[in-house]
Parts: sequence; C-alpha cells; structure tokens
Amino acid sequence: MPLSYPTLIPGLRSPYDQVNGLVYFGRMLDKIRLTAAGKLPEGWQPMRGNAKGSFDWRCCEFLKIDYTALEAETLKGGSDESLLAWAYANGRQPTEQEIEVWNSFMTKRGWRDAGTQRLNERLEEIGLPPGTVQTMFEYIEIDEGRLTPEAKKP
Repeated sequence: MPLSYPTLIPGLRSPYDQVNGLVYFGRMLDKIRLTAAGKLPEGWQPMRGNAKGSFDWRCCEFLKIDYTALEAETLKGGSDESLLAWAYANGRQPTEQEIEVWNSFMTKRGWRDAGTQRLNERLEEIGLPPGTVQTMFEYIEIDEGRLTPEAKKP
C-alpha cells in the first residue's frame, strides 16, 4: 500500500530555494529548526544530519562542516545568511564555480545517475510510476505538494 502524500510540513522550504546562491542549505536549516520544535515527522529522522548519502550529509561535506556543530549554531538563532557565513568561516567558502557545480549536481540528482534507482523506489513508495519525475528535487516537490504529477507529463 502506497504511503500517503503530499507530506505537508509548514516551515519546510523547497530544496530549490537558495541562501546566497546555494541550493538546499536553507532546507537543511529548516529541518534542524523543525526537529527542535518537534514538528519534523519521525520517519524523517534517520535521513537527517550525518546519514551518509543524505542531502544533509552531502551539503555538510561540500561545505566541510560538522552537522552537529551546524545544528548547535542554528539553534542559537540567527538568519540563514549568518548561518551560511558561519559555515564558510568554520568550513570552507566555495568559489562561484563550485557553487554552480553543486547547484547543478543537487538539482539533477536522480537523473540518469547513481540516484535513479532510489528515486524510482521513492516514487513507488507513494504509488507513482518510475519516470513520473526525473530528479530527487522534483520528487521532493511532488511529495510535499508543490508539484503535481500531471504538471510533469510531456
């Protein structure tokens, strides 16, 4: 039996949303804040933070920061921009070109790459056929109600 969707979580932004030009970072901050407030679904906890292969893990690897340290800093308060500045100061500040490559990788993950199988598994979990969407970001958009499967049909 398919899982129900969309999964509506107020305060959780799209992975496409950018903080100073960087995709996904703001979503990761939202997940930290929502977890602290007890508003992130229990089933989402295993793929938060340092779970190897997760988008949180990939983002922290890209920035060369420790997720636990970012979580602690986030919970102190501050804007997304100040937290990204903290990440740059405590990890590394990627070049404009590196951010372009990061954004391209993240927005296309699942499209004809090692993530395709997982994308198709996730689609099956909510009762949609493989090929409904081409990327994990698009899957997230469908799963969270910002995109409908009909909108993706050719």
